[in-house]
Amino acid sequence: MEKLQQLYEGKAKKVFATDDPELLIVDYKDDATAFNGLKKGTIAGKGVINNQMSNRLMAYLEKQGIPTHFVKELSERETLVKKVSIVPLEVIVRNIAAGSFSKHYGVEEGVVFEQPTIEFSYKNDELHDPLINSYHALALKLATKEEIERIKSLAFTVNRVLKEYFLS
Repeated sequence: MEKLQQLYEGKAKKVFATDDPELLIVDYKDDATAFNGLKKGTIAGKGVINNQMSNRLMAYLEKQGIPTHFVKELSERETLVKKVSIVPLEVIVRNIAAGSFSKHYGVEEGVVFEQPTIEFSYKNDELHDPLINSYHALALKLATKEEIERIKSLAFTVNRVLKEYFLS
C-alpha cells in the first residue's frame, strides 16, 4: 500500500490518499487542543495511543456486527481505513449528566439517565460546533432523514455495546 498525497489535516490526524482509491491512511498526531482550538500544545505519544485505542475499539465493534471504516493497523501511528463520505455531525450519546449537558440544562453532574440521550453538533469549527437537532440537520442538508435515523440507531447500538464492554 503506497501512501500518496495528504488530503486533509485536522487537530488530531492527517489523512492521505493511497494507490487504492477506496482506501486511505490515517496518521495520528501528538497535537492537543482545547476550547475549540484556542489552546494548543503537544503531548508526546498521544498519536500512538489514539491510533491504537481507536483500532482496538473499531475491531471490537466490527466483531459485534457494527460497521466501521477500519481495515488494519499499519504502524503505531498509521491505520488503513475505507474511504467514506463524512456527515458533518458530531454525535454524543450520554448515559450520565456531565459537562456541557449539565451546564446548559442545569442538571447536576453524575445524574444517571433512565435511558441514554443523544445530541448532535454541527461539525463546523468557524461556528464552534453548535448544538443542533435533526430538523436543523435536515434544513441545512447535512444529512437525509434516513441517514439521521441510521446514525441514531447505530449510535445507541455502539453505546450499548461499549457500555457493556467497559463495565465488564
